[in-house]
Amino acid sequence: MSKSNVNPPLTPPAPTSQVPSSVAAPKKKPYPFWLGGVAATIAASITHPLDLTKVRLQASGDKRMLASLQKTVRTAGVRGLFDGISGTWMRQMSYSMCRFWAYEESKKLLDATSPSAPAWKLGLAGSMAGGIAGLVGNPGEIVMVRLQGDFAKPPEKRFNYKHCFDALFRMVREEGPSSLARGVGPNVFRAVLMNASQLASYDFFKATLLATPYFDDNIYCHFTASFAAGTVATTVCSPADVLKSRIMNASGPGSSSTIATIRTALANEGALFVFKGWVPAWMRLQPTTILIFLTLEQLKRGVDWTRAKGWEAL
Repeated sequence: MSKSNVNPPLTPPAPTSQVPSSVAAPKKKPYPFWLGGVAATIAASITHPLDLTKVRLQASGDKRMLASLQKTVRTAGVRGLFDGISGTWMRQMSYSMCRFWAYEESKKLLDATSPSAPAWKLGLAGSMAGGIAGLVGNPGEIVMVRLQGDFAKPPEKRFNYKHCFDALFRMVREEGPSSLARGVGPNVFRAVLMNASQLASYDFFKATLLATPYFDDNIYCHFTASFAAGTVATTVCSPADVLKSRIMNASGPGSSSTIATIRTALANEGALFVFKGWVPAWMRLQPTTILIFLTLEQLKRGVDWTRAKGWEAL
């Protein structure tokens, strides 16, 4: 048999467009740091009448939420439901913007950016973010509370701030720069609890739902995860809220002691006293939590869409 009749051994064709294994896929560009602040501002603007009513119920003699809402509309019109909203915006664009940014940076630091990140790392990242945001957002917190509660006071005791910046400047001028740090300790402690439970649990629940065959990365998944996150956050923050209210409202010798307050409440009411008021707290926090995360996810989709269109400014 001649050599010309022998078939040559078959060899696979040379790859033409195969990407070398050493070349990694391009890393996704991070979302703008201010996205969380914008989402929280939108959510807080929608729920502002409820938050305003809560503050006025605490500061006035009103007993029922509906009656307080009607009183506000009767005395100041529908616009009265949005009294002090500039303080709410200042608070969200300082505290919330900082906490979402710090949370993402903390996750990078702890190597917890993957969907399989353990819950303890997410919780630690949330705690770190809460501590930073609680410090940064404290002035905005004070301004928001003062603006919202002003009209519930007698006219002679009102601050009569025009807007959030007027409140900030007058506080520094009339009370000194140290006034911006009032209540910073309890505020930071609550921010640590809130962010460790709310932000971390949302990421955890979202990843868990997406790992099942029943959910895709859509509004149904985001709603379910945020609903669960709001419930966890309410439960985790409830003991701190109850103890803070008991200590602030108590009077008499030894009433300012946290240990004495706990012992008295345990003796009279049992261990479950730390969850008193859980239902109204849940009803207030739940819609805010859902709106924040639904809005944030839609803003992220908007950023992805604009980048796909070639607009790299975002």
